Amino acid sequence: QVQLQESGPGLVKPSQTLSLTCTVSGGSITTNYYYWSWIRQPPGKGLEWIGYIAYSGSTYYSPSLKSRTSISRDTSKNQFTLQLSSVTPEDTAVYYCARKFRDFLNMRIFDYWGQGTQVTVSS
Repeated sequence: QVQLQESGPGLVKPSQTLSLTCTVSGGSITTNYYYWSWIRQPPGKGLEWIGYIAYSGSTYYSPSLKSRTSISRDTSKNQFTLQLSSVTPEDTAVYYCARKFRDFLNMRIFDYWGQGTQVTVSS
């Protein structure tokens, strides 16, 4: 039912800002109690959580990326956006958007994911 789709440039130059948009269908990004998340996977490495924007509009970021990360939303379009500034080749990864919630055991559950989009940082 819920579908997420990432979009944005696949190539970004070093020192510039990576900007991706996630378009959500089948559910509202303002619905209690869901968190709209960005996750990435560098080549040959594991998944890394970047941050989220909550149903309320509040944001929370990975401490390692917080200084460079901004997540925002456009509720009229049911979209949320990732901006990662000052990128380097180490930011090259497949970027995913996903829906998160906490189950009754307080576990993080990412139940719906976008297909992922490759972003390469290169000059």
